[in-house]
Amino acid sequence: MLNKIIITAFVIVSIASCKGKDAFNYSQDFVKKEKSLIPAITETEQNVKRYMDKEQYDSIAIAGEKMEVLVNSKIKEVRDEPAPSVKEGENFKEACVRYFEFIKSMYTGYKNYGKATTKEQRSAEMEKLLEITSKKKDAINAIQQAQQKYADANGFRLENSKN
Repeated sequence: MLNKIIITAFVIVSIASCKGKDAFNYSQDFVKKEKSLIPAITETEQNVKRYMDKEQYDSIAIAGEKMEVLVNSKIKEVRDEPAPSVKEGENFKEACVRYFEFIKSMYTGYKNYGKATTKEQRSAEMEKLLEITSKKKDAINAIQQAQQKYADANGFRLENSKN
């Protein structure tokens, strides 16, 4: 009888630790996806600044479109991969999609700015772009809060976590 209780307890603990590992791995997969964009983001931002200085609007549009495609591939990866069957799994997945959609919206703004044909259109697109970028901190805070809630619900700590 005692052996059955011990075996049952071991199985329950094993299942729980596997779910915790699944949750942690899913979080780490998001971080990898995000970090994989950093070199392209850095290069694009440098290029766009240079293109703006030289008023090379077609190049700005191309840079924006290129990043849209790249970020869209990350959105597709997140959407195509099922969230783990853990607490807050679906909520975290949705937060990841929203975060990548926000990033994509910045590059859609670059594309639209570059494709604008008049000074007035460019000015309007720049206003939209400034509005989007003003929400960058909020988007970062939202994904960090979602990730922390997900980690707390599944019993793991985030790297670089202050908690």
